[in-house]
Amino acid sequence: MSYNLLKGKRGIIFGALDENSIAWKTAEKVHEEGGTFVLTNAPIAMRMGSINELAEKTGSEVIPADATKVEDLENLVDKAVEILGGKIDFVLHSIGMSVNVRKGNHYTNMNYDFTTKGWDVSAVSFHKTMQVLYKKDAMNEWGSIVALSYMAAQRVFPDYNDMADNKAYLESIARSFGYFFGKDKKVRVNTISQSPTPTTAGQGVKGFDGFISFAEKMSPLGNATAEECAEYTLTLFSDLTRKVTLQNLYHDGGFSNTGVSQEVMEAFTKDEE
Repeated sequence: MSYNLLKGKRGIIFGALDENSIAWKTAEKVHEEGGTFVLTNAPIAMRMGSINELAEKTGSEVIPADATKVEDLENLVDKAVEILGGKIDFVLHSIGMSVNVRKGNHYTNMNYDFTTKGWDVSAVSFHKTMQVLYKKDAMNEWGSIVALSYMAAQRVFPDYNDMADNKAYLESIARSFGYFFGKDKKVRVNTISQSPTPTTAGQGVKGFDGFISFAEKMSPLGNATAEECAEYTLTLFSDLTRKVTLQNLYHDGGFSNTGVSQEVMEAFTKDEE
């Protein structure tokens, strides 16, 4: 059922790699709710994924952009405003990558050039995106900018590696830039700390199936799916959350506030027996 929550609203969606991605499912939901948008990803990611299928399905245009390059982002924003016919109402930043994870480098044995690259792609790109939008005055008042995060920004998940640092930095950027975007432009900036989700990016992390299984057993409501995250993101894009900003919002079935669950306790007591 559609409520036309985003009718007349225009946006930019980063990171829709394939149908498993949260950005892809968000784009589908935005389309259902009457919003229009452009899709973007780095050229190399576009060759790996199937973003053109999504564009055709949602009647959207694709603008290639490397989110670590300011000139690409400037071109993206200019073209988005032109194509959509006005300023932007919502932005989804759904980008994350660790070269150290891909190369199998342990956290205690990182290649710092890889660390810098992952930090730039996963976190600093969020600052660059907002800085371009801010300087160009490209966001409408009461617009909404959302980035996707994960609980490893606050707690230790050993195999999440330097992505944990990247997510912590991402959340800090949301608060710091969000203050100025709110004061000066009346724009909201938030992050969503999502349950571990079997996306293409997430599955590259060692032991990710274990993350998912553990979180499922720990969370009173169970893990939030990619589709449910997309639905939650819509509420942050909508006018129903006009005064929600600078928040890291946990969308994880209650995992973040659960010390231990009965299911996990029973697993340990069975081992002892």
